[in-house]
Amino acid sequence: QVHLEDAGGGSVKAGTSLRLSCAFSGGYFLAYAMGWFRQAPGNEREFVAAISRTTGDTLYADSVKGRFTISKNSAENTAYLHMYSLKPEDTAIYYCAARTSQRNNIVSSTPESYTYWGQGTQVTVSS
Repeated sequence: QVHLEDAGGGSVKAGTSLRLSCAFSGGYFLAYAMGWFRQAPGNEREFVAAISRTTGDTLYADSVKGRFTISKNSAENTAYLHMYSLKPEDTAIYYCAARTSQRNNIVSSTPESYTYWGQGTQVTVSS
């Protein structure tokens, strides 16, 4: 059974950076495309970023494009979300997710397409 462990959240000032990690276990890491989503209080879960199984194709929400970077490290079985120039509106619980795909270059922004989810890590950005 695949298990995802989110970590790296915290309380930071606007303009600073954080790196979230998602440790993957219980399966073959390169068989899964990864995604990051977030949910702020009173809001629905929204897409942040996604990366394909092996080709490195990425997709970002417009709100984070140019500020966030998603990556996969197959040696560590870990996905990362590097967040730069954080804004108060980035405050949310961040969740990583994993999905299988038949093609190596598939990326998805749809939460329903992901099978496995981490428990979430809180990011709070103050002005």
